[in-house]
Amino acid sequence: MVAALCFASIFSSSCVRNKTGLASKTITTAVPERAEGQTDMVGFAAEPIDTVRVGFIGLGMRGPGAVERFTHIPGTKIVALCDIEPDRVDSAQQILRRAGLPDAASYSGSDTAWRALCQRTDINLVYVATDWVNHAPMGVYAMEQGKHVAIEVPAAMNLDEIWSLIETSEKTRRHCMQLENCVYDFFEMNTLNMAQQGLFGEPVHVEGAYIHNLEPYWKEYHNNWRLAYNQKYRGDVYPTHGMGPACQLLDIHRGDRMTTLVAMDSDPFTGPEVANNVNGQQVDSFANGDHTMTMIRTANGKTIHIQHDVMNPRPYSRMYQITGTKGFANKYPNAGYAFEPEALPEGTTPDHENLNSHRYLTDEQKAALLEKYTHPIVREIGEMAKSVGGHGGMDFIMDYRLVYCLRNGLPLDMDVYDLAEWCSLVPLTALSIENGSAPVEVPDFTRGAWQKVKGYRHASAPEK
Repeated sequence: MVAALCFASIFSSSCVRNKTGLASKTITTAVPERAEGQTDMVGFAAEPIDTVRVGFIGLGMRGPGAVERFTHIPGTKIVALCDIEPDRVDSAQQILRRAGLPDAASYSGSDTAWRALCQRTDINLVYVATDWVNHAPMGVYAMEQGKHVAIEVPAAMNLDEIWSLIETSEKTRRHCMQLENCVYDFFEMNTLNMAQQGLFGEPVHVEGAYIHNLEPYWKEYHNNWRLAYNQKYRGDVYPTHGMGPACQLLDIHRGDRMTTLVAMDSDPFTGPEVANNVNGQQVDSFANGDHTMTMIRTANGKTIHIQHDVMNPRPYSRMYQITGTKGFANKYPNAGYAFEPEALPEGTTPDHENLNSHRYLTDEQKAALLEKYTHPIVREIGEMAKSVGGHGGMDFIMDYRLVYCLRNGLPLDMDVYDLAEWCSLVPLTALSIENGSAPVEVPDFTRGAWQKVKGYRHASAPEK
């Protein structure tokens, strides 16, 4: 499937004129025509599934936590476990035993063992938590076997993989969701709820990032696969933690879409030193810059700023931020909200000192704000999510919502086009950087369906 779509990586340049009157060359990539009789997946809902029977592939860093979380989600059955290392499967079986659940079928010892798991007729969801380069091939194969698939981030690393996942999802009518947990963090959820209710006015600019010094963790990746990827490839290779929340705020492919991006990076000052330390020998080359920055423009004239840095000694930040015509929210390094005086919600103005957008709301004002605008999903399962855990609870909400939507026959919170758009920064930033920070056109992965649904929403089942 991937080989058949290799033309997607072919790109060309065209001369366009921007608002300053200066000419610039924009790099474009091919958009394959949708197969005859095939339709888009925007707003797609599959038939309800009474019991979500899941098979897990990849039980290294992320997989065991997912297995643990699923033991707490009603309406699920853990049917099969797979990892190339047998001891990891055994450890995951212990998680089931501690939860009082029967052992699952085991698959291990071969780099193709996962195929047998996907072929099982008693599984309807395949959960992929392997290294990046195996994400898309496993997702395609699982859908071809009639399974819905949830894939860890990034779910695809190049345009061929992205288009292959789209084509397969549309053809098989199976969900293909990226496991982007950061859209379920409490601050992001609550801020999204405020934005959807108009508190920020018209959103103008959003920001996101993955800034995380991975020095303590590099050796935990099997055969150093993550560091090896950075050593070989250039660009923002891990964009989705910043992209997901930002794109939801702007209703991307739900009334707006990304049109153009420009990226640049620093030289790799720290990367080679990290590789030397981890590998225990001198490296000859290191492709990826230490710090990558990407600017994106949308069809509706909005802007997005995304950053990536996993090499340098900086405090953790996802740089989550929204600037609107009536208000502002920012999470890192200090979480807070600011509004124009006339836009302040009722109940958030106990004094007059802070009635301007030049400073954050006081703690008392913020508490009143959250009392009114806490996201309904956070209200419903926030405390349970905290108790189960997974990055403070957001991982549990992600898995819970996936199961909830599958069981109720609802559109998933994230579809295959979210996956495509957020992952597209991996290849598109590389194109821009390798061509002197040239502008790159972002393909319309929905192929015309980006205005079919207006506004991002979390679907909910009608009360019985």
